[in-house]
Amino acid sequence: MIKFSRRSVIQTASIASLLSVAGWGAKAKQTSHSSTEGLSDTPLTAGKNKVTFKSFGVDLVGDLYLPEGFDASKKYKAIVGASPFPQVKEQVPGTYGPEMAARGFIYLGFDYLGMGESPALAGEFMQSRYMFRLIENTWDAVSFLGTLPFVEEIHGLGVCQGGTIIASAAVTDHRIKKIALISGMMAVDTRQWSNRERVNQQIAAANASMQKQFETGEPDYVAPFLLNDEMSREEYIEVAGHPMVGETYDYYGRDGAKGPVAVPNYTNMHIGDQGMQSLFSICEAYANKITQPSLTIYGTHASTAACSTEFVAKLTNDHQELAFDDFSHVDFYYKPEAVKASTDAVAEFFNA
Repeated sequence: MIKFSRRSVIQTASIASLLSVAGWGAKAKQTSHSSTEGLSDTPLTAGKNKVTFKSFGVDLVGDLYLPEGFDASKKYKAIVGASPFPQVKEQVPGTYGPEMAARGFIYLGFDYLGMGESPALAGEFMQSRYMFRLIENTWDAVSFLGTLPFVEEIHGLGVCQGGTIIASAAVTDHRIKKIALISGMMAVDTRQWSNRERVNQQIAAANASMQKQFETGEPDYVAPFLLNDEMSREEYIEVAGHPMVGETYDYYGRDGAKGPVAVPNYTNMHIGDQGMQSLFSICEAYANKITQPSLTIYGTHASTAACSTEFVAKLTNDHQELAFDDFSHVDFYYKPEAVKASTDAVAEFFNA
């Protein structure tokens, strides 16, 4: 049974072996398709183009953003995008894709395995962003970009959890030449593990969810941020009580800028056992192994700023740090001024 054999093997492996995943990676490469099979019969044009590529033997669905005046006979720098938890490609990738294309780049935003338009594995469930798989999905996205004849080099751009994904993927994927991490959740061990009573409750809930799903064969969905798809802003503020409650609702809530009404492909509900993987911080543990140049962008006063600054303190590569006093964590998801500031900086960094 796929659910038992694949995920249980991954979750009981050591962190070091998780980074190598040699056997699984070989399997993915054997089932990968060429770029022409991932592109539609419609010629590529400037703007958004629907594409698919193989990962874990299934088709992941993505949007490939191409710059104005795109010419397939020319060479371009490409970006693999990684989104915040628990987003789909129409959210942050749908914001950053056009912005980076406007700056002359090719940008790939895609739905991870079991998210949005990308299917779950047979016998498993949708709304399931499992961290170790996100890394391998990213490696396969890089492979896909590497088959495109008009791509000359590949960079990684991650926002929030996407920063963790890109930084983790880059540890052993040197096809990624530079990485940019925005409002990134890279150094999260202190944040996640400081309250052992709370984290043990989270682990117990995730363990129970995994066991329930295994025994019943049915999905167990929860609201990771305590936010469901029907709550008003007032209701959420009353029950949540964390420092980011207002900006979280303003983006993800029922009435939010990129919530389930604005993005029908999105829901705030997520599979309940995901926490068993999200508590691992691979890129933080391997920060001093990252060799590619990096750019870290964050809001100085964001409650998550330490997740960037503590990560930067562990880096030994050629790294740059850019902090903004005026922007919060979620501002970088969609606020025009914050997005412009970050994408301008990323474009300059990738072009240098």
